[in-house]
Amino acid sequence: MYYCNNYALAVAFCVVTMFCWGSWGNTQKLAGKTWRYELFYWDYVLGVVLFAIISGLTAGSFGGGEWSFLTNLSQASPANIGSALLGGVVFNAANILLAAAISIAGMSVAFPVGIGLALVLGVVVNYIIAPKGNPVLLFGGVALIVVAILCNAFAYKLKADASADSSSQNKGIGKGIVLSIICGVLMAFFYGFVARTMDMNFEAAAPEAGKMTPYSAFFIFTLGIFASNFIFNAIAMRFPVSGEPITEKEYFKGGFPIHLVGILGGLIWGLGNGINLVAAGKAGPAISYGLGQGATLVSALWGILIWREFKGAPKKANVLNFAMFILFLIGLGVIIKAGM
Repeated sequence: MYYCNNYALAVAFCVVTMFCWGSWGNTQKLAGKTWRYELFYWDYVLGVVLFAIISGLTAGSFGGGEWSFLTNLSQASPANIGSALLGGVVFNAANILLAAAISIAGMSVAFPVGIGLALVLGVVVNYIIAPKGNPVLLFGGVALIVVAILCNAFAYKLKADASADSSSQNKGIGKGIVLSIICGVLMAFFYGFVARTMDMNFEAAAPEAGKMTPYSAFFIFTLGIFASNFIFNAIAMRFPVSGEPITEKEYFKGGFPIHLVGILGGLIWGLGNGINLVAAGKAGPAISYGLGQGATLVSALWGILIWREFKGAPKKANVLNFAMFILFLIGLGVIIKAGM
């Protein structure tokens, strides 16, 4: 099994996670030109599961022995399997809400509010589970990110107020922000359910009895996502946040290219999550999760610079967004310093 054996590499892995978690939403935006987000999401989940299987059978099996993927899975305790499955269910509920928020409010709002809140709460939760890192610096960095989130929220409100149809726009903002907040609260807890199932003493001869490796835990986690999707996404299709209800038959009307876009989105997110779990052994769950959720910064950049979601916004909104980026960067830097 491949594992991360130094802090600098763990930080580098978390930076890759940040870009992966902050970029998968582009595939939804791309597919959304002709394809409902609910239909996109089926393929996205398939992509996540596919990456977990591939990574488990390759990097997770490297070297063989007690740490290898299939051997480790066979000895995992029911309690740990259940915790990882629950993590997948919680994540999926949060992520469907995030996808819904992206569809009506855009990446530059859904991610900063939803994932930014998840970062703040998630760092606290994961630090309680495994207190690793300087708490003053860690929570100081989190405080800066809270201010960054508020800057983004105010910027979006200014944009909506300046819109020609402000009443309709504000209604969409309100719904998108509410969905993002609920997403953020749920998203804060999924990582802890998975992290607690792993033995992170990778240099030991064998993992603790019943514990899983990052690759095994990731795979079980994706099974929770896959199974719960038949409930959560079915509900989203029949009670959509916008548009008319749709049925599963619509999924089979899409061509191969549109399905491939969704799978690609899942592969991108899966890469970020897989290496983040590997990094957690050296950086600690709180720092690893917190840096990964810096995805907020990446997604906001995509939304503002590429998808032009703030086009026509007043200058004050641009100033607030610039402040958000600066505060996020400083906050992430402080979080990195907390683990040194």
